[in-house]
Amino acid sequence: MHQFKIEPMFGTDHWEVAGYHIPFTNSSLWMAIATVVLFIFVAGGMKRQLVPGRWQMAVESMTGFVDGLLSANIGKAGKKYVPYVFSLFMFILFANVLGLLPLGLIPGVHPFTFTSHFTATGVLAIMSFAIVLIVGFWKHKLHFFSLFIPHGTPLPMIPLIFVIELVSFMVRPFSLGLRLFVAMMAGHVLLEVLSGFVISGINAGLGIGPVVSVLSFALMVAICALEILVAGIQAYVFALLTSLYINDAEHLH
Repeated sequence: MHQFKIEPMFGTDHWEVAGYHIPFTNSSLWMAIATVVLFIFVAGGMKRQLVPGRWQMAVESMTGFVDGLLSANIGKAGKKYVPYVFSLFMFILFANVLGLLPLGLIPGVHPFTFTSHFTATGVLAIMSFAIVLIVGFWKHKLHFFSLFIPHGTPLPMIPLIFVIELVSFMVRPFSLGLRLFVAMMAGHVLLEVLSGFVISGINAGLGIGPVVSVLSFALMVAICALEILVAGIQAYVFALLTSLYINDAEHLH
C-alpha cells in the first residue's frame, strides 16, 4: 500500500501554523500539478480564433460538453454553473489521468493519485454540497425544506418521510466522494496485486511461473486501458451528480 502513503516533501515535515501540522505532501504536490495543467489547458483554448486550432477546439468541446450536461439536467439556469462544474470535471479528470502516467520508469519519480484518498474526494464533494445548500436557501429560504417532503405525501407520514429524506440528503456528499475514492483506489490496488504476480512468476523460474507472469502482464495491460476509461467515467459521474443535486436546489419538486 506504499503507493497510497502520504509523505511530506521538500523538508516541510515540521511546518506548523497555529499549532497545526501542515507539511507540503506528495498529495499537495499532485493537486498543484493538476491545477497547473488545468490552467494551461484552459489558457491554450482562449485564443478565440475564427478557425480554431486543435487545442482551442479541445477546450471548446469540453466546455460545450459540460454546458450540454447542465442544460439537460438544470435547464437555462445551468449556464451560471458551467465554470464551476467544468473546473471540477477537468480537475478530477486530470488528477485521475496524471496518476496513471508511467513515471515510475524514472528513478525516484512516481505519480500519486490523490483522488484515491477520501480526504481529497470528500472535500470536493462537500464543496459541491455547500453550493447546493447555498443556492437552495438563497432562492427558496425555508421553503427549501419542502424538498424533503415529496408531493402527495399523506399527512401522518410526513414526519417519517421528512426524516428519511433528510438523512438521504445529508448522505449525498459522503456517497459522492466515496464513489470516486473507491473506484480509483480499487484499480490501483488491482494493478499492484497483478504486478506482484508478474514478479513472483518470474522469480519462480521454470514451470507454471512464466505462464502466470505472461497472463498477469496481459491482464495488467487490459486493466490499464480500463483505468483510463474509468478515469473519464468517474469525472463525468461526479459532474453529473453535482448537476443533479444543483437541479434539486434550483427547482424544488
